[in-house]
Amino acid sequence: MREVKDTYESLYNTSFEVTFSEQKPSTDTIAVNPDNTPFRNSDGTLLFRPAGHGALIENLNELDADIIFIKNIDNVVPDRLKDITVKWKMVLAGKLVELQKRTFSYLHKLDAGTYTNDDINEMIDFLQHDLCCYKPDIELLEGKDRISYLYHKLNRPMRVCGMVRNVGEPGGGPYLVFNKDNSISLQILESSQIDKHNKAYVKMFTEGTHFNPVDLVCAVKDYRGRPFDLAMYVDKSTGFISSKSKDGRTLKALELPGLWNGAMSDWNTVFVEVPLDTFNPVKTVNDLLREQHQ
Repeated sequence: MREVKDTYESLYNTSFEVTFSEQKPSTDTIAVNPDNTPFRNSDGTLLFRPAGHGALIENLNELDADIIFIKNIDNVVPDRLKDITVKWKMVLAGKLVELQKRTFSYLHKLDAGTYTNDDINEMIDFLQHDLCCYKPDIELLEGKDRISYLYHKLNRPMRVCGMVRNVGEPGGGPYLVFNKDNSISLQILESSQIDKHNKAYVKMFTEGTHFNPVDLVCAVKDYRGRPFDLAMYVDKSTGFISSKSKDGRTLKALELPGLWNGAMSDWNTVFVEVPLDTFNPVKTVNDLLREQHQ
């Protein structure tokens, strides 16, 4: 690590701070047998397992930063191919800052009470068309209820997510979902969240035009500069049970809501199509044979 760090600091005449954050053992979940009895190790102790990448929302919550970039470690290319990736990282970040700036200006007005009816209509239009959070019955909200709804929806963590054209890679994608408050918003869904008994839902998932390469730019502080408590924006109902094995024995594992789907469910979300060239995954050893990784 030191050798690589020194090389790049010399190459770009800058300095880098490199730290590592590990998933917390306190987020591990207990494993069970197929009959739901506790799974025990060979020494008789209970088996606790890491609860999936959704547990990393706690690590994200501890970062003191205005903007955070998130990218899957299996989607990294050689330096010769990084120009287009860097360019689109800047595009995603620029879009995030643009949306955040407008959001903050509206929140300051709501906070101070210095808004007009035209301002409120502009906020609704921004929320529904720019942040893609639509509430069909918003006209039924009047006075303080409408102001409260706008404040709640605007004053949330924000992310801009790069999406690539679907070329058949395994994983999730971008969707419109119905929320409990009767609003409709953008979400990233994984295959485990799709009702396999609903043919219409399965058809939409398999025929989706875009794919989630996990290329996110996140804003995690509010309009006053205070960090959001990201644990407050997790949809805990989106956890799921997966089938795993240990020492040749089958077990069931409880996984927390995924980091970029259930754990960020109540964030303001915007999708941006990015070139397929920015997505070069390595899911299996054979993927290393792709031209991009030579």
